[in-house]
Amino acid sequence: MTRVPREESDPARMRAGDRAGRQHVPVASARVPDRRDRINLLGVGAVGYHGVFDQEKRSGQPFFVDLAMYLDLSEAGATDDVALTAHYGEVAEEVRDIVIGPSVNLLETLADRIARRLLDRFPLEAVEVTVHKPKAPIEVTFSDVSVTIYRER
Repeated sequence: MTRVPREESDPARMRAGDRAGRQHVPVASARVPDRRDRINLLGVGAVGYHGVFDQEKRSGQPFFVDLAMYLDLSEAGATDDVALTAHYGEVAEEVRDIVIGPSVNLLETLADRIARRLLDRFPLEAVEVTVHKPKAPIEVTFSDVSVTIYRER
């Protein structure tokens, strides 16, 4: 009797791992790109007073925000009417106001505040917010630290 080796896709083997104890994880299928309409607004900058250290709250530092705003742009495109889209000038002002506003400890909190305000004020289906803190008080050389969150209605 000829023995046929089990395929790597054998579910029993993937759950149990091999004899060396390594776990087998199936390869993820190719991710379908998001084809929804979106407006990107990148590099909105302002000085804010956010961080866990007192020095950050006293002296401030630059923060930069990148946005991907998801909404149906078909009506705005067909009618050429700014009222049917998210006016990116107004969006930028909202973001600036939040960054220069009341201090928070975490980038996560700052990003969440931005996302919630934009979802409340503009006709967005979803928003992805990345907050950059390039001058964070880290004792190791780095070029940037950022947090990205995604929120939907």
